[in-house]
Amino acid sequence: MPKVHPNMVPRPVSAVAERAEEAPTTLTVWRKSLLFDCKGFTVFDAKGNLAYRVDSYASETGDEVVLMDTAGRPAFTVRRKRFSLQGEQWLVFAGEETRRPVYAVRRSGRGKTMAHVTACGGGDSPSPSPSYEVEGSYARRCCVVYDAERRAVAEVRPKEVVGTDVFRLVVQPGVGVSLAMAVVVALEQMFARPSLLRSWST
Repeated sequence: MPKVHPNMVPRPVSAVAERAEEAPTTLTVWRKSLLFDCKGFTVFDAKGNLAYRVDSYASETGDEVVLMDTAGRPAFTVRRKRFSLQGEQWLVFAGEETRRPVYAVRRSGRGKTMAHVTACGGGDSPSPSPSYEVEGSYARRCCVVYDAERRAVAEVRPKEVVGTDVFRLVVQPGVGVSLAMAVVVALEQMFARPSLLRSWST
């Protein structure tokens, strides 16, 4: 069986690059938590080092999920918006702060577009944040994130042989890798049946 986690030693937090690079950032996403009695994701970089993780205990509903870096610090919190008039929607907050969302990921039923990722203006940056559209099929681990100029800025790709529990996330330079991973968490909640993280009986 292909190697899913070639190097389990966490690297320093500073090594998780958030700045623009010449080459795209490629992550391997494993739909499995390394903690006992947890559901979640374990994410590795191209060298096999731990990059991100999501751990959700089986008793939790999954309506709020925290994406953590290698040191266990929250990068983004993804929370389901209750009573949304625009359909199913998940809010993305910076770190653990859950008062002002920075993005909203909304499910779409129009044409090829499966989700809209809209900036909420809740961050600390004075410049407006870009918005995105997601097209394709998350169930097949084959979808693309486009910016407002229809440039492909991130892509979920299936990983050969190992099925849908392991896949690749490719993020283009200039796009926050943590944000791209937070969008994947939201897509998991909306489109995976059953969702790895969410309890549908609640």
